Amino acid sequence: MIIYNVTTHVDHSVHDAWLKWMQEEHIPEVLNTGCFTNHQLVKLLETDETEGITYAVQYYADSKAAYNRYTSIYAARLRQAVADKWGDKTVGFRSLMQVVH
Repeated sequence: MIIYNVTTHVDHSVHDAWLKWMQEEHIPEVLNTGCFTNHQLVKLLETDETEGITYAVQYYADSKAAYNRYTSIYAARLRQAVADKWGDKTVGFRSLMQVVH
């Protein structure tokens, strides 16, 4: 199992709109690519929230090939949509993880 994690710091001024957009538009669009089987949206705790709130979305893929399909076909367009909509009001980074039992 592969976990594609996207951590995003969200400015207070757009927080509510961003969260609604993530839940109603962006996450469903990522899942509709067919590359991921599930997801989890979490809020990071014990972080400095002076300038905003930090979230992570974890998308679960059955294989590295499914993740690679996402990055090669869909990722650039979806990342650009985030940049176009939120500009410098969000800052994110991505990490790729593998479940170890």
